[in-house]
Amino acid sequence: MAREPNPTVKSASKRRSTSEPARPDGSALATSTDKLRPHAEQEYAAELAALRRADDRPRPPRWQLSPWAVVTYLLGGQLPDGTTVTPKYVGARRLIEIAVATLATDRALLLLGVPGTAKSWVSEHLAAAISGDSTLLVQGTAGTAEEAIRYGWNYARLLAEGPSEQALVASPVMTAMRRGSLVRIEELTRIPADVQDALIMILSEKALPVPELGLETQAVKGFNLIATANDRDRGVNELSSALRRRFNTVVLPLPESEEDEVRIVATRVADLSAALELPAVPAALDEIRRVVSVFRELRSGVTADGRTKIKTPTGTLSTAEAISVITSGMALSAHFGTGELSAGDIAAGIVGAVIKDPINDRVAWNEYLEVVVRERPGWSEFYTACREVS
Repeated sequence: MAREPNPTVKSASKRRSTSEPARPDGSALATSTDKLRPHAEQEYAAELAALRRADDRPRPPRWQLSPWAVVTYLLGGQLPDGTTVTPKYVGARRLIEIAVATLATDRALLLLGVPGTAKSWVSEHLAAAISGDSTLLVQGTAGTAEEAIRYGWNYARLLAEGPSEQALVASPVMTAMRRGSLVRIEELTRIPADVQDALIMILSEKALPVPELGLETQAVKGFNLIATANDRDRGVNELSSALRRRFNTVVLPLPESEEDEVRIVATRVADLSAALELPAVPAALDEIRRVVSVFRELRSGVTADGRTKIKTPTGTLSTAEAISVITSGMALSAHFGTGELSAGDIAAGIVGAVIKDPINDRVAWNEYLEVVVRERPGWSEFYTACREVS
């Protein structure tokens, strides 16, 4: 005799299908809103959709947006339907226009600059706006192998079947060539020189041969490459002149003015706090301005008024590090402090950011504290807090 279906099981199945997805053990999987760091095309999907609706300008092959709309996405603006596009990059408009125009040609783009100048950030958003996918990425390290740029093999299938297209594992570069989309290579100068040179033929011939199979992958229209690099880190492998010639280089500078840098830090701190779901702590503009002022003076080797020369630490003291110092300070204040960002909350982070070399940087920092901070009106609390953690 057939058994009647269990109504309890049926209703549970219905509930699961209309709610969050579940793991095999029945617990809920993370949804897109739970991601610690959503990709740019996920986080700004509404803006990208609004730009596509409003964009009536010519688009290069396989671009999701026109070059004008891509620049608007990065620099921000107001659309005819009332949508506000938030700025992703604060800086010279001409630099972004040059970068976007480069990607509309057959030249690859190299974003160059000291650490913390938003090279990776700009690279990700360019890929999201142009291709709708920023995940085709090669992360450059000293251990990056040629397979990460060209292709690899599924060795189980290779041993069982011999070389075949099914055994070939496409790299992000090969995948982008097949799709006609952008691929990103982060920290190109961290990759060994002989591996870097695997890009020369790809960028010159727009083709990637697979000699083992007697075939090649030819790039589809829309393919291009964005690389980032800096020349301040240790372990840098200089690009060969042959490879450098195949890039158009755009140098991203540090923020020109203190106000620009304060605005960047305040905006990113607010975004990060929301993403990390930190307890509400007002981001005190005075403390943000203080951190930015300290970093700018130590970077330049002179105080803001130009009267006092100071030693420069070995670190870059970038805008990205300022964002990290403020975010850490807000977490300290929320969990262990008064709930209001104070000088004591940022002191530990700022000392850790400045002192990378325990000998030379400590001398520079102590001199800055005694010569500049100690005598500056309104900075006594900051001076005392820094002395305590130094």
